[in-house]
Amino acid sequence: MCIRDSVHTAVVDVSDREAVYAHRDEVLLHFGRADVVINNAGVALSDTVQDTSYEDFEWLMGINFWGVVYGTKAFLDHMIERDDGVIVNISSVFGLMGVPTQSAYNASKFAVRGFTEALRQELSGTNVLATSVHPGGIKTNIIRNGRMHVNTISARRSVDTMVDDFERGARTTAPEAARTILDGVAARSPRILIGQDAQMIDAMVRLFPSTYDGALKTATKAIRKLNGK
Repeated sequence: MCIRDSVHTAVVDVSDREAVYAHRDEVLLHFGRADVVINNAGVALSDTVQDTSYEDFEWLMGINFWGVVYGTKAFLDHMIERDDGVIVNISSVFGLMGVPTQSAYNASKFAVRGFTEALRQELSGTNVLATSVHPGGIKTNIIRNGRMHVNTISARRSVDTMVDDFERGARTTAPEAARTILDGVAARSPRILIGQDAQMIDAMVRLFPSTYDGALKTATKAIRKLNGK
C-alpha cells in the first residue's frame, strides 16, 4: 500500500551510487512518486591547491558533486516520465566566486552550478525544473565537521577560531534557508540566492567579474571592523 502522508527517513551515503539508487527505490515504493528532490549533502575542506591531497579532493567531490549527480539521475527518468517535478541542487556562493584555500570546495560548487544550469536547458519544454541554490553563510556544523588543515592557511588560525568566525558571520538559520528554498520551488525559480550576503556576492561578481577578489577583501575588512575585530 502506498502511504503518501507519512515521513520516511533513511541514512544514505550519497557518494555511493548503488546506495542512492536503492534509496530511490525505497522512496518510490513508499510514496509512489517524487515531486521534489533536494540534493543537499555537503562537506567542507580548507587547504591550498599545492597541499590538498588527492584523497581529500576525492572525498569532497564524492559527496559534493557526485552525490548531486547520483541524486539527480536516480530520480530524473521518473520525473520526465511523469512530466512533473523539481530537482534542487545546492551549490553555494562559492559556486559564484573563487576563494583561497577553498579550491576543492569551489570546484565542487562551480560543478554543481554548471551541471544544474545545463540540465535546466535540457529540460526546456517539459514541466520538470532543475534549480541551483546558492546559500551564503548558514548556521550549520559544516565547518566544525570539515577537514580544516590549518597549518596551510596563511593566518594559521585554530579550527575553533575558524568555526567562531563562520558562526558569527552566518546570519541565516537552517529553517530560514529551507523556507527560502521552498518558496523558490513554489515560484519555480531557476536560481535561488539565500541571505543578504549571497545577494551581495552575486552582485559583486556580476559588477567585478575579474577583480571581485579585491572588492571582497575590502568588504571583509569593513565587516570585521564593524564586529570590533
